[in-house]
Amino acid sequence: MNKEELKEKYGKKRVPHEWRKTDWFTTLIVTFFGSGMSPKAPGTMGSLAAAIVAYPMAVFANDLLGQYEAFPIGSEDFAIFVSIPFLLAALFFFFAPIPFVNKAMKDTDTEDPGWIVIDEVCGIFTVLAFVPSVVIVDCPWVLLFAFGLFRFFDIFKPFGIHRFEKFPGAWGVMADDLLGGLYAGLLMGLGLTAYLATL
Repeated sequence: MNKEELKEKYGKKRVPHEWRKTDWFTTLIVTFFGSGMSPKAPGTMGSLAAAIVAYPMAVFANDLLGQYEAFPIGSEDFAIFVSIPFLLAALFFFFAPIPFVNKAMKDTDTEDPGWIVIDEVCGIFTVLAFVPSVVIVDCPWVLLFAFGLFRFFDIFKPFGIHRFEKFPGAWGVMADDLLGGLYAGLLMGLGLTAYLATL
């Protein structure tokens, strides 16, 4: 995105407690349990909340599924691993919130307000869909890499990500974060595979 587009998106005047115009359950979902209510950098707070929640999710998935938690895509010499639980979580957090995001925007007469951060949650889980849970459990610091990479793609929206914002209604709110998470996830997966190849 260029400077004008960034200013238009992130330079909007924030209306305090704007979310109060919709019902409490919708607010709970779209703000991801209130993380989007932060007066400063709500998107960052939503992404951080998702990254924090991801750790116990990874522990549970690893304990429950073990080696069957992730599957490889590629050759025997070089493959990217896909985490089934986080892939399912990313898809769930993409489709399930659509009606709630539409309702929140309609009730508050807004278009992609900053306090709607359920799209960032979807993005973070999409990144982690390319990281086996056992890696997250053994090396929790990879969550910081996932967080940083996703925020880069979410803010600057390179490689056509910004075009997905033009989708109608909630689809535009969610789709750009899904694609940003996909780009960041592929980088995470490739980096992880390259690192493991050196061991």
